Amino acid sequence: MSAIPEQLRLIHVRRGRRLEVVTILWNSLEALIAIGAGLVAGSIALVGFGFDSVIEVSSGLALLWRLSIDSDIKRRDRVERMTLKLVGVSFIALAVYVLIDAIAALVRHEPPSTTFVGIALAGLSLIVMPVLAKAKRRVASQIRSAALEADSRQTDICAYLSAILLGGLLLNALAGWWWADPIAAIIMVPIITKEGIEALQGKTCCDDCD
Repeated sequence: MSAIPEQLRLIHVRRGRRLEVVTILWNSLEALIAIGAGLVAGSIALVGFGFDSVIEVSSGLALLWRLSIDSDIKRRDRVERMTLKLVGVSFIALAVYVLIDAIAALVRHEPPSTTFVGIALAGLSLIVMPVLAKAKRRVASQIRSAALEADSRQTDICAYLSAILLGGLLLNALAGWWWADPIAAIIMVPIITKEGIEALQGKTCCDDCD
């Protein structure tokens, strides 16, 4: 993709900033609700989902910084590399946390309580996240930002986790399958780990933008 005029680039950068502000606000609220409801209900998958939202907030803050210095090419490249590595480390930490807690719940046979708050949150997130991810990818492609592309992938993962979480919570609420919650959490682990490793390696879809 050829370089775009500076004025047009500025428009895309401003849009990217707005998207990150929405991401930060949404995920801050999502984290508070998910972690709180998850702890009350004893849902490991819901707590893990909340921590993923915290990571999204951190990523959003880093992207705001990245987009704020977009005109400085040298600093822009350095911040992008730093952001990718930070996202990767956060994902790996999240994967370890979710895996350990899920296995512990299976061993102890700890059934989570039904949480309608968690079900509603997962369903709403499943609607919001894909829209945000698509918009971020469009901006990332226009300004050729590997960091913003990685952030959009993280938002995609939030949608995947929402679907998995919703399935586990519904199976527990409707069928009494207590093990569905930790199993759903375990299913999240390879998805999170894969994206974490790719972020650490600096791999994003922007590599194929040409």
